Amino acid sequence: MFDLSSTGRWLLIFGLLLTLVGGFLLIAGKMGLPIGKLPGDFRFQLGSISCFFPLASSIILSIVLTLVLNVVLRLLNK
Repeated sequence: MFDLSSTGRWLLIFGLLLTLVGGFLLIAGKMGLPIGKLPGDFRFQLGSISCFFPLASSIILSIVLTLVLNVVLRLLNK
């Protein structure tokens, strides 16, 4: 059966994480960090259609989040 309390808990956690990511992006934009403007971020434009592939930014973000998650999990397991 579907448990509403665990679903509500996951929605709260997801909302908090989304808020943290949004806050980080706001701060990064005001500090002038080149997120989305790295050499490996591809932008294609044909007429009025444009596509953006943030490959380098995604890789760097993945590495940073992996390191942070590993540190947090190691601290919680001790």
